[in-house]
Amino acid sequence: QVQLVESGGGLVQAGGSLRLSCAASESIFSISSMGWYRQAPGKQRELVALIISNGGSTHYADSVKGRFTISRDNAKNTVYLQMNSLKPEDTAVYYCHAVIFLSAGRRYDYWGQGTQVTVSS
Repeated sequence: QVQLVESGGGLVQAGGSLRLSCAASESIFSISSMGWYRQAPGKQRELVALIISNGGSTHYADSVKGRFTISRDNAKNTVYLQMNSLKPEDTAVYYCHAVIFLSAGRRYDYWGQGTQVTVSS
């Protein structure tokens, strides 16, 4: 059972920056990939960014490309989401996600409790 603890959300003006952190309860080398999702009121949860443990490749939603950066600190078992040039439409609850892929098609998904990001215009 992987536990994920998020921090770093808050209220910021448009154009500002925030950095979210997600601390995992075990080595992130044992986790296949980690990422950030967000859910705005009345909308479905959507993928924002993810980072693959093997190789470190990253993927971003089109809406955040060039503004958000996902990174990791293996020594701290922590993944970060640096969010720059924030827009009001980035307002949402942000969730950290981890997935472990095992043999025979098994996968285990883990979620953090969520952290609120509010961008004022």
